[in-house]
Amino acid sequence: MQKLDSTFKNMVLSLGGVTLIAAAALGTVYSLTLDPIAQADVARQEAAIKAVVPSFDNAPVAEQYRIVTPEGDSLICFPGKVGGKLSGVAIQSYTKKGFNGVIDVMVGLSPDGSIVDYSVLKHAETPGLGSKMQEWFRMDKNRQSILGFNPGEHKLWVSKDGGDVDAITAATISSRAFLDAVDRAYRSYMASLDVNIDARTGATASTDSIAASKEYEVDAKSAATIEYQPSEKEEATHE
Repeated sequence: MQKLDSTFKNMVLSLGGVTLIAAAALGTVYSLTLDPIAQADVARQEAAIKAVVPSFDNAPVAEQYRIVTPEGDSLICFPGKVGGKLSGVAIQSYTKKGFNGVIDVMVGLSPDGSIVDYSVLKHAETPGLGSKMQEWFRMDKNRQSILGFNPGEHKLWVSKDGGDVDAITAATISSRAFLDAVDRAYRSYMASLDVNIDARTGATASTDSIAASKEYEVDAKSAATIEYQPSEKEEATHE
């Protein structure tokens, strides 16, 4: 019996020792990979920012701040500057209206709110249909491109809903969702500048005051705006 007790204790001690060693090893590996992972995340963000914002000589990731969305959520805004002067912003936006769920988009805006470029960061839309949004809305064909488009002067929704943008063929739901993400970035940014936006058209009260502004800080109390929703019922057909 004494031999059995001794064997059991040895097993417990051995297992405990192995567990401690394994935990210590995992902790070491985690600490060693933490910095490279963070650096990789920053590198991905910087690449997305460079793709949608005009030239800048600052560190947008280090100077990031949050702006309030019409729904009360927040988006990350990365300011691009040249010689300390704002050249544009990259806003990490999203929509939950995708055909297959959430779509994340990095939207580049000039200081007056005009769309410089965009990059789809993540989506689960149908390959060959909704997935075309990565290039569709920058193609200079008919009314597809939104580059240079100022939502304060044009209707940032699909033509089927009375807007100024042609939807992706056979992917109207994905198109609406993509434009919703871009519109969310625009409205949130303009609201952070205290610019009043028409609830339906997206028109701003004054663009001169935007261009003259020197500081672009977030005012959470004044950032609430009403998001346009198409009056027409969503299509029942699939992509």
